[in-house]
Amino acid sequence: MAKLYFYYASMNAGKSSNLLQAAFNYGERGMQVMLWTAALDNRPGFGAISSRIGLHSDAHRFDENSNIHDAVLEQHRETPLACVLIDEAQFLTKDQVWQCARLADKSDIPVLAYGLRTDFQGELFPGSAALLAISDSLVELKAICFCGKKATMNLRIDEHGNAVKAGEQTEIGGNDRYVALCRKHFTEGLEGLISVPFDKEGTSA
Repeated sequence: MAKLYFYYASMNAGKSSNLLQAAFNYGERGMQVMLWTAALDNRPGFGAISSRIGLHSDAHRFDENSNIHDAVLEQHRETPLACVLIDEAQFLTKDQVWQCARLADKSDIPVLAYGLRTDFQGELFPGSAALLAISDSLVELKAICFCGKKATMNLRIDEHGNAVKAGEQTEIGGNDRYVALCRKHFTEGLEGLISVPFDKEGTSA
């Protein structure tokens, strides 16, 4: 039976790289996959799934009005799909997560969703909350804080590297806007107790 998988992590943990490697592995065996990513990402390379190590692929775009379930089944009728891979899955709506579950449960199409667990304030994204609640398999990908411990949090920073404590939940950016930290240094960053190392060049996450 197909499953709904949620691969979650902080930024810079290799989520997109893992997704693209999975897509490559399916393709190498002659299997078709369908790739999705969030339409709201307006950084260079918009519309494509890209990783920091140079891997990239075009993908279908979803927004809050997208019916992923119907779009996948339409494609599946034309060319049988081995699986669906979704990048930036934290931006899925709760209904879209349930659409993914129906693809696995009723159409026997595995869905592999990759995304952040929490935002810059340590709060769950709606899509991530739904995925954590109903996914068949939860897999944590590891990133490293500058102290060497596992990074689980995403600190939003300004152009000077200072922590941003308020604002909209979603603000697109790479290493110029976010730093992956362990919980201890995330808290200390918010409290202004430490200087947070970051990439001023804004390397894409």
